[in-house]
Amino acid sequence: MLATLPAAEPETTQLLEVRGLSKSFRGLRALDGYALDLRPLTIHGVIGPNGAGKTTLFHILSGFLRPTSGTIYFAGQNITGSPAYRVARLGIGRTFQNIRLFGELSVLDNVKVAMQRQWPPSLVATLLSTPGFRRRERELEAAALELLERVGLARRRDQLARNLAYGDQRRLEIARAVGTRPRLLLLDEPSAGMNPSETQELLALIRRLRDDLGITIVLVAHDIPLVMNLCDRIQVLNYGKLIAEGHPAAVRANPDVIAAYLGQARRA
Repeated sequence: MLATLPAAEPETTQLLEVRGLSKSFRGLRALDGYALDLRPLTIHGVIGPNGAGKTTLFHILSGFLRPTSGTIYFAGQNITGSPAYRVARLGIGRTFQNIRLFGELSVLDNVKVAMQRQWPPSLVATLLSTPGFRRRERELEAAALELLERVGLARRRDQLARNLAYGDQRRLEIARAVGTRPRLLLLDEPSAGMNPSETQELLALIRRLRDDLGITIVLVAHDIPLVMNLCDRIQVLNYGKLIAEGHPAAVRANPDVIAAYLGQARRA
């Protein structure tokens, strides 16, 4: 079964600490002096106009890009510049703005691939199909099905991932990311392409991931109502710099945020 992290009150220590994070591409400053203190069990939003640096931030936090400068501490460990595979093993999972499922695999197999590390295979046991190997496969499938049930895709377990509706593909990508058992989940535009009904279901799902599985969440989104209704705190990026941070009501009323979204600040 999918292990549930122990329910607990939010800790006072930070799960993620980021200081002075910057990234330049041949003179273009895509991210400039970004900072974050993220407590466990928080749902944190990052918003901003197109080109503000949001996806660059996620690429750096998840190890897909190395920062030009700055530091990242996760659970007290310096992970600055660590490769993506090591960041994932330490407990940071993510989804992508452009869906990256294994389209020719079934819905179930997409999740099982992500959960393999929890049931490390033995070459000999696999080749001989020992009782232990078969038991491992049953446990893996049961855990994957439980996770699909959580995201409402259990009935589509045998469909090819590429044949799912767009909103279902989004949910499957979230399920696959959760299958790695992250402590921190980065969601890049999770509601993109969803209709209002699907967006409301997504909002409830994200809350359940935090409340039931103890996962801390950072999300990037253009869907401002989703972010305002879901997040405990919000940061706003523009031209790679933080221009506002705080509770949703304060961010919504911030004149710099209003200017950036109304186009009074030059778009990147």
